[in-house]
Amino acid sequence: MGHEPLAYEKLRTFEGRVAATEAEGKDPVNAPMIRHWCEAMGDTNPAYEGPDAIAPPTMLQAWTMGGLSGFEGRSPAHDELFALLDGAGYTSVVATDCEQEYLRPLRPGDAIAYDSVIESVSPLKTTKLGTGHFITTRMNVRVGGELAGTHLFRILKYTPAKRSSSDGAAKKDKSRRPRPVVNRDNAGFWEGVADHRLLIQRCRACEALRFPWLPGCNTCGGQEWDTVEASGEGTVYSYVVMHHPPFPAFDPPYAVGLIELAEGVRMVSNVVGVPSDKVRIGMPVRLEFLAVDDELELPVFRVDEEA
Repeated sequence: MGHEPLAYEKLRTFEGRVAATEAEGKDPVNAPMIRHWCEAMGDTNPAYEGPDAIAPPTMLQAWTMGGLSGFEGRSPAHDELFALLDGAGYTSVVATDCEQEYLRPLRPGDAIAYDSVIESVSPLKTTKLGTGHFITTRMNVRVGGELAGTHLFRILKYTPAKRSSSDGAAKKDKSRRPRPVVNRDNAGFWEGVADHRLLIQRCRACEALRFPWLPGCNTCGGQEWDTVEASGEGTVYSYVVMHHPPFPAFDPPYAVGLIELAEGVRMVSNVVGVPSDKVRIGMPVRLEFLAVDDELELPVFRVDEEA
């Protein structure tokens, strides 16, 4: 059954409408969440520890998230807009990008309040994912009435593109893995992979190692760096076993591990060499390079049976 097309002028009436007002964060800024964030990101900046600790600025949105129980204080405009788009067949959603501005540091104990506005709704756009509308929301985050930061968040509400027969053939091609996004910040890493070398960035100022590759040091802010080659030894720090959803070129179940390298940094990769249900935290692993097709090799970690 088809859907009635949406008049763009009707969607534009939502621009400028309040999406949430005087909403409160479910938890104050707190040390446990900061610690979990830093451990997950591998961020060892000393500013995030101790009696004068601040929260990592990029956690700005984390303090406003609704969690599984949902949001409180959201205005009807947000739900009305999404109901219109759902009714017109734009039922899928994907986050596309965000911009943040930091005006004051957040510290443990700060109680967060926020409001948000639907800043813009785009005309109908066609993307590789499908056809739909981009929705941009601006959130202002406050502490004690003082503006602490802004968060500009953009999503695409869309109808998935129909698969052609050629798409179906590609889906059946189990050898074709998604291509990594290579840019000026990480090109050196992929050049190393092509030479069967796992390269880790090292700050020339403080000699801190970092992974994934970044343009600047997240410990001291230094911009100059060189690389060290990883020994290839590591352990499974954490892992998940993927069963669903299925993706072309992947045969579930398979294990995706957060690997702690002997050098101290962590990276995400596949754990191979044992059935996925046999992977355990603390397992020793060794680096190897997997040729997934004629054009692409990827670093993976094989369980070290000798250890």
